Amino acid sequence: MQLTVTTVVLLILVPVLIWRIYSRLKLVFRRQESVAWRHWVGAAGLPLLLLAAAQSMLANPPALSMMTGAVLAGAWLAVFALKKTRFENREGTLYFTPPSRTAILVCLLFAARVLQIGVEFYINRQSERPQLINSTEVLQHPLTVIPFGLLLGYLAAYSIGLLRWRATQPQD
Repeated sequence: MQLTVTTVVLLILVPVLIWRIYSRLKLVFRRQESVAWRHWVGAAGLPLLLLAAAQSMLANPPALSMMTGAVLAGAWLAVFALKKTRFENREGTLYFTPPSRTAILVCLLFAARVLQIGVEFYINRQSERPQLINSTEVLQHPLTVIPFGLLLGYLAAYSIGLLRWRATQPQD
């Protein structure tokens, strides 16, 4: 592959994009008000998304097993994170502060894989003999299913933990 202007721009933009994602995630994982419908979306919607992804992987047992392991690892990380979360009940308004390092790490792993897929597409397009890229190969690749399962397992289990915490709080 030749070093073209667009390749140099890509090499410069990828670190800037990673830094921008990191700064945005730092803002997201700060003290926030606990909103029940958001937790319900995470607790009900993300497992449905996982089931749909698992159904598409039935013909690929290795990918399905890797995603299952990643979901379990993500749920374990969420349990660990819930123990470190700071919960507050101020005059009937519920707040929580998640441990940002764990959440940012999980999100950045997924974002890094998405960026890697984009770079692979770019490199393939720039090559002398571009190869046909099958979406199934990309979406069921171990480097894709592991961060995907880790992220969804973490977010779903964390949402369920927040709903359980909300249930223990006195209602006004």
